[in-house]
Amino acid sequence: MKIYFANGLFSQADFEFNARIVAALRDQIPAINIYLPQENAAINDKQAYADSKMIAQADTDELTSSQLVIAVLDGITIDAGVASEIGVAYAKGIPVIGLYTDSRQQGATNNKKLAALQTIAENQFHYLNLYTTGLIKLNGTIVNTTDALINAVKAQLAK
Repeated sequence: MKIYFANGLFSQADFEFNARIVAALRDQIPAINIYLPQENAAINDKQAYADSKMIAQADTDELTSSQLVIAVLDGITIDAGVASEIGVAYAKGIPVIGLYTDSRQQGATNNKKLAALQTIAENQFHYLNLYTTGLIKLNGTIVNTTDALINAVKAQLAK
């Protein structure tokens, strides 16, 4: 199974997170072939040059030839490129597994946190764009740990 891994890749934190998650997937599920855009030096060597059309064409070709997309949803907002990749995957009928590890999703049964929602500027939960997450849920799932991600990929392989 070919998998496209979508996440921002411009900070050292994202770059290392991507590499760690993809390494875990490759280790746990050797039968998969994961395209990690940061490994494509032809378009992502930031010392070199690739214009917007080169980047869009290379990544879209990889995405549309994949059977599954993994999309990291963490951050202040979903990365703009990741949101675009989710949209392309949805339009092409490619299942998406969203990985959402933000710790602010915890505490949904805490009455104080729920009551705080009634006070202006006291939302203790994180918000994700519902259109984008809806596209994922219409043809995939959202998980919140690396272990759950590995299990979700294994479930897709079993289909």
